[in-house]
Amino acid sequence: MPVEISPDSLGYYIGFETEPTDWFEVDQQRVDSFAECTLDRQFIHVDPEAAAKTPFGGTVAHGFLSLSLLPYFVGALQITVAGAYMGVNYGLDKVRFINPVKTGSRVRVSGKILDITEKKESQYQIKLMVTMEIEGEAKPALVAEWIFLQIT
Repeated sequence: MPVEISPDSLGYYIGFETEPTDWFEVDQQRVDSFAECTLDRQFIHVDPEAAAKTPFGGTVAHGFLSLSLLPYFVGALQITVAGAYMGVNYGLDKVRFINPVKTGSRVRVSGKILDITEKKESQYQIKLMVTMEIEGEAKPALVAEWIFLQIT
């Protein structure tokens, strides 16, 4: 469900938690493509036979691949300041890779608004704690504090 935040009620939304997004499968083709793009071809990501002999039991997604999916998921969360026409990535304060995403697993994201401030006129900084969970796993894949700007 979209969350449109009025500039007059920024403080009201601190602590607001979103519903989780839809599930998204992280398949081997995506992992292989990411490996080629980043030149990170470590066997645990791209060699199913060798990776099967590890404690993971098969290939796993790169942590940075999981992190790179956040823009897709945050778009689905639909958190916007009323009248915003664009958003800009401002950075991350904290990222923790807690549980590897096994290839073929499905992940989804939920968010919690930690802070919203008007940095200057018509520019709103949102700090969002995002948690990426893995279907069927007790521990999440990652937790991150992501900061982005919205321009109205």
